[in-house]
Amino acid sequence: MLHKSVLLKESIDSLNIKENGIYIDATLGYAGHSSEILKKIPKGFLYGIDQDDFAIEKSNEILKKISNNYHIIRSNFSNMKEELKKININKVDGVLFDLGVSSVQLDFDERGFSFHKDAKLDMRMDTTKNFSAYNVVNEYDYSNLVRVLRDYGEEKYASSIAKNIIRERNNKKIETTLELVNIIKKSMPQREMKEHHPARKSFQAIRIEVNNELEVLKEGLEQALELINVGGRVSVISFHSLEDKIVKNIFNKYSEIPENIKKLPFIPENLEPKYKIISKGITPKEEELIDNNRSRSARLRVIERIRE
Repeated sequence: MLHKSVLLKESIDSLNIKENGIYIDATLGYAGHSSEILKKIPKGFLYGIDQDDFAIEKSNEILKKISNNYHIIRSNFSNMKEELKKININKVDGVLFDLGVSSVQLDFDERGFSFHKDAKLDMRMDTTKNFSAYNVVNEYDYSNLVRVLRDYGEEKYASSIAKNIIRERNNKKIETTLELVNIIKKSMPQREMKEHHPARKSFQAIRIEVNNELEVLKEGLEQALELINVGGRVSVISFHSLEDKIVKNIFNKYSEIPENIKKLPFIPENLEPKYKIISKGITPKEEELIDNNRSRSARLRVIERIRE
């Protein structure tokens, strides 16, 4: 089992860490980023958030070897503000998000995230939830299947795939990942299978739907921006265009003067932005791309709070 944290140095550097600061790893995973943060804050504290029990257990084993200056919260990062309030934390100095599915989750066959391995249709990041990929594939009607595949996977054969899913499940329930892969393959021309795996977009779309990923991202980002102190930063690693667009739009919303205010002859200080963008998109260097193929679509965006 090996998980390589993407853009590790770049993301840690982007937080501009203070040794006595309070930091949140909003997507703890297997503590790759958290380990590096913890090493840099001997007088500070780290809060790691995750909803995957296995990841929490493994991260705890890793982090306790470095320091005791951490606390792991079992939750979704969209509950960040509420969870921190319970332990009397109202402000922090930085928040890191590493979005998407981890290498370890992909490599565990039984989690059903991978389109390369046969497993039950699952894709839940929080395994205590009842709703899974099985429900999406077997219970959504045609229009909702098309919506998920088109909107979250940007799949141009969404209609054909949805029709074939419904046709197949009328005979028997679709229960495994490879059953779904075979249906997807039958739904598109042979030429489409040369460049990328034909199921890549559909699996992404269903995973996003199962975990409500785009909505929780919006909520988590808004809360992170509210939580950070002046001089604090929010750094986000995204892996596909839908995530990146959300991050870009929210960062722009908070760092730009609205068009109607720009037209004023004088802009009062209280209407000036409270945040400034530090980076519009750092991508992996060539050596990282060679070492870790899964980093190829990663993009890091960074924003800083500049006033109350």
